Amino acid sequence: MKRLAVLFAVLAVAVAAVILMLPRGPEGGDKGAERPIILGFSQLGSESGWRIGNTRSVITAAQRAGVQLMFKNAEQKQENQIDAIRSFIAYQVDVIAFAPIVEDGWDNVLREAKDAGIPVICSDRSVILEDDSLITGFVGSDFYLEGVRAGEYLLKKMADAPGPVRIAEISGTIDSTPMRYRALGFRDIIKDDPLFEIVYSQSGDFLRSRGKEVMEDILITAGPVDVLYSHNDSMTLGAIETIEQKGLNPGKDMVIISVDGEQGAIDLLKQGKINCVVECTPMLCDMIMDLAQRLARGETIDRITYSEETVFSDFDPDVLSIPPRWY
Repeated sequence: MKRLAVLFAVLAVAVAAVILMLPRGPEGGDKGAERPIILGFSQLGSESGWRIGNTRSVITAAQRAGVQLMFKNAEQKQENQIDAIRSFIAYQVDVIAFAPIVEDGWDNVLREAKDAGIPVICSDRSVILEDDSLITGFVGSDFYLEGVRAGEYLLKKMADAPGPVRIAEISGTIDSTPMRYRALGFRDIIKDDPLFEIVYSQSGDFLRSRGKEVMEDILITAGPVDVLYSHNDSMTLGAIETIEQKGLNPGKDMVIISVDGEQGAIDLLKQGKINCVVECTPMLCDMIMDLAQRLARGETIDRITYSEETVFSDFDPDVLSIPPRWY
């Protein structure tokens, strides 16, 4: 019920944001009056606390920047995002930004945006295109670095391990950018050390319910594992439910490494049930608004803009003083 309440609250905020949107003035209006830019933003869904925080960031950042926002939630469906982008093109927004659910399948709709003269920014995740010029810029995290940081933590944590270290991985949505690069960065760090072996890897779709289900399968089919590497906090929280239901102690019987940094995971880190949280901040949208305004003025922007992030772990003596998060 609590989860449903949160989702309904997010929906209400999103609807309110659309209501706040003002229509364009007529072409023959006061040419000396500078109108706010209009940004069309397609969110991929509401699959996690991270995504809910990111949605709030979009809405509040637009309000702070004086940007008129057209916001559409795709509810985890690529076809809904494509429809949303086409609606933004028809409305003749100034800039489009979207968080793509997968990397492939965007060439046609993004070519339509380019033909309409509308620049497009990828938020959080990137895309694979035949023509890279269809995207003007990317704003988000360095997912490869996140995987590297998870691997580096594991090397340090298991430096004195006496024997093989068996690792289970719950990965993100198949063919999504974070899934690809969090896996790649992690593997690149541990691949040359024969101590480490990934004995299980399965997608949990970034969903808490799937994290719980996949963890059940891990414990049945993979046998005892020493480490769980989970690509986001929602899946980690679901996995920990299963681990505890089976009578095991997360963080002690099994080292838990998670990615994101939402409040629920930080709370469990402080309790010793998660050992490491690699930060992936959802607070991207002030950067998006700044870049959108610059693009609307005809300026050029950097191809890639990364957010600044850190790592929280049981090696940090000040772990209990990590400030509260609101996502």
